[in-house]
Amino acid sequence: MRCPFCGDTETQVKDSRPAEDHVAIRRRRFCPACGGRFTTYERVQLRDLTVLKKNGRREEFDRDKLARSIRIALQKRPIAVDRVDQMISGIVRRLESLGDSDVRSDTIGEIVMESLARIDTVAYVRFASVYKNFQEADDFEEFVAELRPPAPKEE
Repeated sequence: MRCPFCGDTETQVKDSRPAEDHVAIRRRRFCPACGGRFTTYERVQLRDLTVLKKNGRREEFDRDKLARSIRIALQKRPIAVDRVDQMISGIVRRLESLGDSDVRSDTIGEIVMESLARIDTVAYVRFASVYKNFQEADDFEEFVAELRPPAPKEE
């Protein structure tokens, strides 16, 4: 592993432990050349995924890009970091288990929305506003109206 500080390739693992509910390994590393310390994560990757964008472009799947968009939706929400990491790992595992290396971007969006809906409705609406490209306040109103349970009928 290359040291991010000096670029030396002779780094040493000082500590390893399970992370993200045992779906990753967290390794603390030390660089004897510069004395720098840093952390790496190791995850199982079942297959290399390619995202098929709506405009026809193909793009390599980027777990960090997925994590950033989810974290933006969850910004300032009372959700534990561990729970977010578990959700992201679950989404990636689900995408990898679809059976195809090519995954449509709208499939990813639907899976993310489904996952967010289970843990935080505000984050779900935030993500949906970008994913569904809301243009006006009416778009929000219609979407939120679908989330509300029907009002009880008066007799």
